[in-house]
Amino acid sequence: MSGAAQPPAPAPGEAAFVALQYLLPQHALSRLLHAVARARAPWLKNALVRTFLRLYRIDMSEAAQPDPFAYGSFNEFFTRALRSDARRIDAAPDSIVSPVDGAISECGAIEGDTLLQAKGRRYRLDELLAGQPWAAAFTGGVFATIYLAPYDYHRIHMPLDGRLEACVYVPGRLFSVNAATARRVPRLFARNERILTLFDTAVGRVALVMVGALNVGSMATVWAGDVTPAPRRALSVLPVPQLTLAKGAEVGRFNLGSTVILLFEPGRATLRPRLAAGAKLKLGESIALAAPPGGRP
Repeated sequence: MSGAAQPPAPAPGEAAFVALQYLLPQHALSRLLHAVARARAPWLKNALVRTFLRLYRIDMSEAAQPDPFAYGSFNEFFTRALRSDARRIDAAPDSIVSPVDGAISECGAIEGDTLLQAKGRRYRLDELLAGQPWAAAFTGGVFATIYLAPYDYHRIHMPLDGRLEACVYVPGRLFSVNAATARRVPRLFARNERILTLFDTAVGRVALVMVGALNVGSMATVWAGDVTPAPRRALSVLPVPQLTLAKGAEVGRFNLGSTVILLFEPGRATLRPRLAAGAKLKLGESIALAAPPGGRP
């Protein structure tokens, strides 16, 4: 994980795809998608659902409502709930679980105050966390960045029991967060719009960062509802209720694909050996183990 590595040569068309994103009206496009995805006209909603089902293989048997055309809007279909037995939440007390269905973009040690974005690209912890006073707690800890593709389940859940301590909206760009853009756009996750959440847990403080992206019409939490699109794009420390969420409980949701970044304090969690870039994850499977009481992992 040496910082001396250089980004790989772009695939054909990759540079043009990324360059176009600098020119697009990112927020205007995402606001348009926000409105279209919530349209309740049956002809439009059903056309969007039908097109999505043609583009992606979706297992509707996992959904609480398996009929894709029974939802009132495309957004309701896209953020559909799963059946209660569709995912098993690892119940072992020392197990930290994946908060989402997705794939690991990168994971590992936070080297000093820097995180790996993609081969040859790093960004700073303080930038990701927008200078919050608790950012330094994660220096030298571990992280996992998980990418949600459009076909993934798009609700976000707790990786372990935790009490909500902070929630911060950070304005920013809305670049795509796919692998091509991660390879090409410096400090991608520290530049995009995001929601920072901080929880007090049995393994110390855990940060769960929801990163916005191109065409992500909204990001929401269970305690604040839709946080984006924000009425005013300015850094905002949001009020938090007295709230404790159990492992596996819903935290929030995305509209269309995006990324979740988990941060753990040093010496408090050990990532599972199988976690590596490209590893596929399902909500509820163990991704890390808590440190033993009074010791380090």
